[in-house]
Formats: sequence, structure tokens, C-alpha cells
Amino acid sequence: MVKSIGYAALNSKDPLSTFNFERRCLRENDIFIEILYCGVCHSDIFQVKNGWKKSIYPLVPGHEIIGLVKEVGPKVKKIRKGEAVGVGVLVDSCMNCRNCKEDLEQYCESGPVSTYNGKDYETGEITYGGYSNNIIVREEFVLKIPKNLNLAAAAPLLCAGITTYSPLNHWNVGSESRVGIIGLGGLGHMAIKFAKAKGASVTLFTTSENKIESAKQLGADEVILSKNNSEMEGKQKALDFILNTVGAPIDLTPYLNCLSRDGVMVVVGLPDKQHPAISLDNLVFHRRSLAGSLIGGIKETQEMLNFCGKHKIVSNIELINIENINEAFERTEKGDVQYRFVIDMKSLPNK
Repeated sequence: MVKSIGYAALNSKDPLSTFNFERRCLRENDIFIEILYCGVCHSDIFQVKNGWKKSIYPLVPGHEIIGLVKEVGPKVKKIRKGEAVGVGVLVDSCMNCRNCKEDLEQYCESGPVSTYNGKDYETGEITYGGYSNNIIVREEFVLKIPKNLNLAAAAPLLCAGITTYSPLNHWNVGSESRVGIIGLGGLGHMAIKFAKAKGASVTLFTTSENKIESAKQLGADEVILSKNNSEMEGKQKALDFILNTVGAPIDLTPYLNCLSRDGVMVVVGLPDKQHPAISLDNLVFHRRSLAGSLIGGIKETQEMLNFCGKHKIVSNIELINIENINEAFERTEKGDVQYRFVIDMKSLPNK
């Protein structure tokens, strides 16, 4: 077994604290990674607080992982010692179902293995995430990081990045697209960057007047205050695609009204309560669609990273030491970060 140290939640109420644990020994197709940086995702907070009622304690969060390869198993073919690599939300899947064979491991019919709070297929042991000094992952779920990207700022690409890139990619957003993005946070700011890099015109919807200038600096062509009825009405039937990045229940109807005929709204935030019901008339009479999306498969995630390398896209981050993680959780819940915290793992205690 491999001795490891990280920060863990021991229950749903107490602050995260240092936690010593063991990871499995290296298997034939495994990669042993020294973790350099790990992003702080809002879902980490949700899991720590048992928001989805599925958390298993002790829980070591973290699924936006950047590190260096320290060792590889004898059957590893594509990853070399010393490479900078990433690990996202998944560390395994059945690899045999229809979805896995179509490079959609996130929809694995047997249930993919989450980077943390999942169950290892072979041993049944609970997986521990990236708020730690190392991780062991099978080769197929390890991603290569383009050499021109800042490693710390690349960490959120492994969740916030792919969560927004995948629906833009799937629904063929391009240079003729009129895109709306709801919310300017860890996900929303990445969505603006990707949509602009794809050549789309971008409208940001926000409830916060103080985010108008920031959105424009990120590349938004227009900012709509969603609490302003006249601004919302002026945008009716004007957009082809809307990405809802908000992780709280909101009334979707005013935003659906902004879609043209055949327009699509995709929801990527997963609140703990349901959105208010919508009228089907809103969909039927304009042939609009309301859909959902969950991260991306490994192939698409690597494509996203390569796209980021080509367009020099990374996340806007605030780098923190691990001892400040509980404060970072509090600030994330208040929206007091532009736009993602990333933990510098050099700050982790040695023992």
C-alpha cells in the first residue's frame, strides 16, 4: 500500500482536517502521480456537506487534479515518467458498455468510478480525491496537459472546463451561434472563454450588477441583468443556445423565452432542489429543447485540453495553501472568488 496524506471531511459538519490514509499498490496499467495542484469545485463542498445524501466519510475531496508522473505500471503505453498530467472527475468505468465504447464514460451503464467517494471496481474500497499528495489512476483516465498552459490555472479545466466545453461542443456552437450563459462563476467564466474561442456571440445573464464589467473583460458581447424585466423582454427569441451554469433552482421560463425557434437550453448545474415547473407550451410552440449535460468522456476531455492549449485558455484562479481550505469553502459559497480556488499542494504537511 502507498502511504498518503491529505485533508478530509470526517463528517458533514466539522471543518476539513489533515488525514493520513493508504492508496492501493500500483497495478500493471496504473499511473502514480505526485499532485501539484487541485481545484476547489462547488461540488466538493456539496459532497462534504452530504448535499446529495451519498457521501461516505472520511471523504477526501478534489477532482481537478494536476500532477507529475512519478511511476508507471509495466503495461502502461502512452504516459511517461516526468510528464505533467491531469485527473478529472472519473478514475474508472466498465469500458465495455455501449456508452464507454463510444467514449462517453461519464454515462457508463455500470456506473463510473468517481475520483473520490466512489468504489474501486476490484476491491470495493472508497476512492480518495486530490486534496492530497498523490493519487494512483489507471492509464486510460489520465490526461496530458499541453506544455504551454500554466499548470495551476489548468486544474479547473478538469471539471469546470469540460463541464462547459462538452455541451458547447455537442450542440455544435460555432461562429454563427448566438449563445447565452446564465451565471458568472467557476463554470460561467469558462463558458464565456470557450464560446468566444469558437467564434460565437455571447450574452451573459447575471443577477449581479457588479459582474457586468468582469463579464465584458472575459469576452461577453452583452450582459443582461436577469432581474430587469425590460432587458429580458428585449432579448426574447434572440438566442440559439443557452448554457445554464447556476447550481441553484431558478425559474427557467424567462430564459427559455430568449431562445429562438429550435433553440436549446442545456443545464449543467445540479441543485439539491428542483427548478420551478415550466410550461410545455414554451417548448412545443417554438420547437425549443431543454436538455442536460454531465462533464465529458476522456477522449473529449483531452480534446478540450488540446483546444485550450491552441487558444491559450485557462481558468482565472486564486492560489491558496491547504490550511486555508475551510475559508475557501466559505468564500466559494458566498461567490467571493474570481473564479476558482486552486490548492498549492506544496503547502500540505509532510506527515
